[in-house]
Amino acid sequence: MPEKPLPTEQILDMLTEHPKRIAALTGSLTPVQCRTAPSPDSWSVNDVLAHLRSCADVWGSCIQTIIAQDRPTIKATNPRTWVKSTDYLSQEFQSSLRAFFAQRNGLLAVLARLPRDAWARTATITGAGRPLQRSVLSYAQWLATHERSHVKQIARIVDALRVDTGRLR
Repeated sequence: MPEKPLPTEQILDMLTEHPKRIAALTGSLTPVQCRTAPSPDSWSVNDVLAHLRSCADVWGSCIQTIIAQDRPTIKATNPRTWVKSTDYLSQEFQSSLRAFFAQRNGLLAVLARLPRDAWARTATITGAGRPLQRSVLSYAQWLATHERSHVKQIARIVDALRVDTGRLR
């Protein structure tokens, strides 16, 4: 989790831009390419999107709970475990991306209208070691910065597919 808080405007910008960037990076991929990992030990763009949706489910739910309840206690859920309870990995990439956009638009609608002081609302997180205090701001920033690294990962995957197939040029 990041140590230095980012401005809320920057977090909102990142959360707005990441799905758009993913769409731009993957727009020329075929369904088969979306499921193709560049190497045996790596993820496909479909795998990365499933992971991002799982993170958005878990951390977005925490944000919603913190906003709705006064100082809730939330049991930690690992997004890598959560994704196994979904069908995200088997979904067709473009429909999964549309669902990601819809989910993100819902979260952004909530965050964009939050009063400044509501970003500091907190919860106690249990079930992953000692209890931790997390805020709306810390979860939103965690989601945005975590996604940033995976958007870069998608760009690398697309570049690798371009080199391997020569068909994306």
